Amino acid sequence: MLVITTPTGQIGRQVVDGLLDGGEPVRVIARDPARLSPAVRDRVEVVQGSHRDPDVLMKAFAGADAVFWLVPPDPAAPDVDAHVLDPTRAACEAISGHGVQRVVAVSTMGRGIEKNAGLLSAAQAGEDLMAGTGVRFRALRPAGFMENLLRQLDAIRNQGVLFWPYTADRTVGLIATRDIATKAVELLRDDSWTGQGEVPLVSPDTLTPEGVVRVVSEVLERPVRYQQVSLDALRATALEHGVNEAWAQALVDMTKAQNAGVYDEEHRTAQPSPTGFRQWCEEVLRPAFLA
Repeated sequence: MLVITTPTGQIGRQVVDGLLDGGEPVRVIARDPARLSPAVRDRVEVVQGSHRDPDVLMKAFAGADAVFWLVPPDPAAPDVDAHVLDPTRAACEAISGHGVQRVVAVSTMGRGIEKNAGLLSAAQAGEDLMAGTGVRFRALRPAGFMENLLRQLDAIRNQGVLFWPYTADRTVGLIATRDIATKAVELLRDDSWTGQGEVPLVSPDTLTPEGVVRVVSEVLERPVRYQQVSLDALRATALEHGVNEAWAQALVDMTKAQNAGVYDEEHRTAQPSPTGFRQWCEEVLRPAFLA
């Protein structure tokens, strides 16, 4: 039995679909099972509730061979570390209590992020907690999601601008969520791997923000320019969109670390994932732009 958290999220949903395509028995934790598509709901075992509830985790992990673990973001959480670590501690107890053999978890790319890197540091701490159980463990360490660009469709469409807080000459680490899900499915299906390890995930591209907007311009067939936003502006925009002070500060700290090059080492050494940025723009960004 393979247990999947966040089965309606952008990564978890693709993991569920990939596993069902292979016929594996799947159990999902879903706060609202109605959000599962009928095709999925009829083919999985559903444990209703939150991954933040220790009793739900104990029920869901019973008899599990492997678990896919992901703590989704919550910009309303008052404490970023607690948001990640509280449910992860409960998951670790359920993993140990039920003797789960393997865990595949989504963490983050980056080196030297144990402290003062905001969301990256919280993810690293969660990864360390999970590894501390001694379970056979793979931490997927993705770069920034290409899908995050979809949040800027209005700015691209109406202003011809991509706003990012990254320095213009900084290589930007990117990954398509489909490639994160594909790697998770591969590892969940394979019961031969042992030990613990990290799996950095990044696209085959080496692009600066200027390179990104060049590709976007070519694919959308309209000029798009890059404009760097300050950290103060990043914080202000986050707060305007309902993000609380703690989360806004975590975003700022994460961006500082990214601009300082915390992705660089793994970006250089990672085996590139299949989906290039241009391909993603053609298959995902352009249709969304034209919709």
